[in-house]
Amino acid sequence: MMKISKEQVAENRKLILDAAARMFRERGFEGVTVAEVMKAAGLTHGAFYGHFTSKDDLLAQAFAHTLAPYSGPDAPGINFDAFADGYLSTQHRDNPGIGCLFPTLAQEATRASEAARTTMTESARSQIETFSHSMAGETDVERRQAAVGNWAAMIGAVTLSRVLNDPAMSDQILADVKQWLDRANAVEK
Repeated sequence: MMKISKEQVAENRKLILDAAARMFRERGFEGVTVAEVMKAAGLTHGAFYGHFTSKDDLLAQAFAHTLAPYSGPDAPGINFDAFADGYLSTQHRDNPGIGCLFPTLAQEATRASEAARTTMTESARSQIETFSHSMAGETDVERRQAAVGNWAAMIGAVTLSRVLNDPAMSDQILADVKQWLDRANAVEK
């Protein structure tokens, strides 16, 4: 039996995490099997347990993998207006597999493992901190409240726009929330 390199193990793990994160966002946690994730990653089902202890472990690690670029001290600074433009776009709404985890999996995450919920919590904490730096306000508390309010409005808008089967109304929800945020943030600045 040929041993694979550490680099190949890391690449295989990344393939699994990328496939799982995309599929969970597209179909939900319960709508995806381990076998489907492994097939999408181009690997055998048997290789799964060399990387993860369970499907719940995979979910937690897929969350962490997806959220890592947006969390922690190395997270990039953000231009909130540009971020909101992309977040409240039809492209983001129509492509949940590559979009934000929060409007897609938040409800399912409430029933996920403690590890998955901890990952989501730490990411939310980091994201709010990052957004706070772009918000107007006289105090840190006011800037944090603005960050939470703006982000919650965006998550809600994307969630609602995905639920609707009326394309014009769905588009209008995104546009209305973006215009509301623009006015609210212009008044504060």
